[in-house]
Amino acid sequence: MSMFDAVKLALREPPIELFQEIQGLIDAARADLILSGVSGEKANSDNDPLIKRAIIIYCRAHFDYHDASAERLLQSYNLLKSHLSLAEDYKASS
Repeated sequence: MSMFDAVKLALREPPIELFQEIQGLIDAARADLILSGVSGEKANSDNDPLIKRAIIIYCRAHFDYHDASAERLLQSYNLLKSHLSLAEDYKASS
């Protein structure tokens, strides 16, 4: 399953008019992971389960940010991002 399809499913199949926004959130999540020190190869993977989970959480937190769970989701994303940026298997080479 592509990252886009996984995020769409996690967002409960939003209308087609929002697909561009969803792709933008996926791109922003990948860029944020890279900025935090995760390798570009890992951050751009559609198959890594931790990367997939991080991107889905990021998108859920930012897609409907008026939702009561948005703050909790953002905290969860930031914690996972922090762990990924410190893990040897995910670090960008210096």
